[in-house]
Amino acid sequence: MKTSINFKAAKSDSEVHNFRKKSFDYIRKDLTPKNEYWMEQKIADRLQKIEDYCKEKSGRKLQKNAMPIREAVVVIKEDTTMLELHNLSKRLEEELKIRIFQIAVHKDEGHYDKDTNEWKPNFHAHLVADWQDLETGKTLKHQSFHYSRMQDITAECLEMERGISNTGIQRLEAVEFKIRKKEEELKTLEEKYNEMKSEIESKKVEELVVKESDFLGFQKIKIEKTVENYKKALKVQNTELVKNKTELESKSKQISELNITIESLKKEIDFLKSKSSVVLTNEKAFAFEKKKYLDSVQNTLEKAIRFEKLNPNLKIDSHEQMLVELNRIVEKVAFKNNIPLDTFKEIFKDSQKLADLFTILRFWERKIDKYQENKDIIKGRRLR
Repeated sequence: MKTSINFKAAKSDSEVHNFRKKSFDYIRKDLTPKNEYWMEQKIADRLQKIEDYCKEKSGRKLQKNAMPIREAVVVIKEDTTMLELHNLSKRLEEELKIRIFQIAVHKDEGHYDKDTNEWKPNFHAHLVADWQDLETGKTLKHQSFHYSRMQDITAECLEMERGISNTGIQRLEAVEFKIRKKEEELKTLEEKYNEMKSEIESKKVEELVVKESDFLGFQKIKIEKTVENYKKALKVQNTELVKNKTELESKSKQISELNITIESLKKEIDFLKSKSSVVLTNEKAFAFEKKKYLDSVQNTLEKAIRFEKLNPNLKIDSHEQMLVELNRIVEKVAFKNNIPLDTFKEIFKDSQKLADLFTILRFWERKIDKYQENKDIIKGRRLR
């Protein structure tokens, strides 16, 4: 399965659609709870900030035809996490200066197959970005190779092109099972198709011919009714043949596509084995991968905290309440992104990182006894 990312000017009703602020007739409401959302700032507020900064930096107003806020639709997998999308956002900012400030994951859109009535989901995410160049105050200028790199980054971060995934083997088994099912369906269709052909070839003419006796008792063929019977029989049989032939071709195509996928997954597993070997035998490689993972988890946690702060009903008046709130957010992020709680304990061992998270919360005024709080969190008292 391939992914892609394409930015266009953000529409005026983006937030209404992305954050499901009203009902739409093309979504499945029973699947809407599976959607995920993250917002750092509203589009209107970010646009005002961009316009002010442009005038301050360049001395001129932002051009009327400028597109300072853009939105991309990104093809994702069913199990793509918000953590992966935050990592994608970070890479886009580091390499292309594109700053994502809204993310909406949609798992409630798709369509029903007109032949099988099977639900075909359209898993995707909306990324809304600030396209302003902070050095000039104007909009970012990218070349064609930048857009090509954008596709590479997306594939790498979402693990949909080169496949840096820990579930490669399981997915490979799932695809092999799917291929076997498709092959069984194909065999059934072939048998049905051949049966139809045989039926047409062996059809007796007498069954379609209409005869009647005259007043002398002789049998005469009724031409009009006989011709009508032939037309009806041919029409029904041809319709069935075309339908089965179309299904046959469709199943064959699906099997070919699945075989391509399985080859990709085999390469993925070989890559994982090679990478695992390097990480396990090379101390520096292990330390690098560990730091990279912990940094990405901390980045996602920070973004989640900022998003939770947008809730106007959230009231925290004490240090204990702040810790309870932090614990709640941690558990939510861990569940949504399949992150072990021990990972957060590892992050909280660094008192500075913990202090930074408290600073983001902005719910405390007194100095924190960092060492005692770290000790409590590491023991698991705050993360059970």
